[in-house]
Amino acid sequence: MKEPRTKGLIQTYNADRGYGFVVPYGGQDPVYFKCTAFADGLKVVSEGQQVSFHIVLDGWRHVAEDIQS
Repeated sequence: MKEPRTKGLIQTYNADRGYGFVVPYGGQDPVYFKCTAFADGLKVVSEGQQVSFHIVLDGWRHVAEDIQS
């Protein structure tokens, strides 16, 4: 089930491996994401970039989806 959109900052992103972590505002733990989670039009993110996203439960962990700048 999708939560409401959340805002946060890109903590790390490894373009070669296609994954990273985003930290939601409010001091929550970093959330994992894959490059396939980028919304249409978003190709590259950088550390410290502000984004919005949905947090969803993917099996055993929470992940970010539909990442937009």
